Amino acid sequence: MAKFFSDDQAAIRESVLKLCANFGDPYWMERDRDGKFPHEFCNAIAEAGWMGIAMPQEFGGSGLGIGEAAAMVQAVSESGAGNAGFTSIALNIFGLHPVVVFGTDEQKKQWLPRIISREDIACFAVTEPNTGLDTTRLRTMAVDKGDHYLVRGQKIWTSTAQVANKMLLIARTKEIGETAKPMDGLSLFYTDLDRRYIEVREIEKMGRKSVDSNQLFIEDLPIPREHLIGEEGKGFRYLLHGLNAERILISASLVGLGRSALRRASTYARERVVFGRPIGQNQGVQHPLAQNWAELEAANLMAFNAAALHDAGKPCGIEANAAKYLAGEAAFRACTNAVMTLGGMGYAKEYHVERYFRECLIHRIAPISPQLALCFIAEQALGLPKSY
Repeated sequence: MAKFFSDDQAAIRESVLKLCANFGDPYWMERDRDGKFPHEFCNAIAEAGWMGIAMPQEFGGSGLGIGEAAAMVQAVSESGAGNAGFTSIALNIFGLHPVVVFGTDEQKKQWLPRIISREDIACFAVTEPNTGLDTTRLRTMAVDKGDHYLVRGQKIWTSTAQVANKMLLIARTKEIGETAKPMDGLSLFYTDLDRRYIEVREIEKMGRKSVDSNQLFIEDLPIPREHLIGEEGKGFRYLLHGLNAERILISASLVGLGRSALRRASTYARERVVFGRPIGQNQGVQHPLAQNWAELEAANLMAFNAAALHDAGKPCGIEANAAKYLAGEAAFRACTNAVMTLGGMGYAKEYHVERYFRECLIHRIAPISPQLALCFIAEQALGLPKSY
């Protein structure tokens, strides 16, 4: 555990690890095999009060910061729950940040307690098939009909939509060309995932089978006007307020996943004897694992530095993106080396590291690719011309 943790963060970490011990490796292996959503785990997190860790106290949350939330999700991943454990609870922890900041008192009172208690489960409907990371040019339209909006369009890579009953949806309320900038035509809604108007089609994928990813086909979905968050046309800007927190929490969770892989690799290297000596005595095995440790700890420092800046109300975009980049690459290398250290057994499911390897790739790619993170850092930290 990092020495820079506050007493509260250290206590949170230990409490969450204790809870996660009730959901050990066999539980997550079985979820990886059968693809069932880990409701038991999520309910235990909610019952212990962790789902509302960063939500305001007046709505049933703990009112703590992103630093505390990062300590919590890192413990979840590091316990062996990996990316499946993290992403099964992630959106309910930070996804409604735009509601916290920009929602009305009535919206907060109505929506936040139900997310914290897990009476409601939300998904995040942002990405579209033909726009990818170019979020300002989304095409899904929400047409103003007076007392409601009528929405048509498609979304992709929407996690947890198979089990969700709510969604945070960004849609265009003005056509591209009607506003000075494409982003000015985007609005944000929190509404029912009404399956009478939405087809939810699951995407089979490489890893994290128990936490579904989906494509949504939305056909004339009516959204009450009171489900609009803040002002029309400011939805993209509202989303930006939550992106740094998202990157920080993902970074912390990736460090946890990498540590879990490294722990298994180191244990195996100490115990596996070949040619009369443990393979961990060989520098060819030692050095890659030592490098993984250093890279994970460096990424962790950046992640919690970004969290401290965020919680102090200071700019943290550069640090949050740097943390996401460093943690994504460090976790990928740690999980890769864990498989290689175990050799043939690294390919066997019973040793778990092949699951970690498959899961680490998800957040190496998303929600921002390593290349785009570097583009952002080059522009914002180094003053280089924008390249995209």
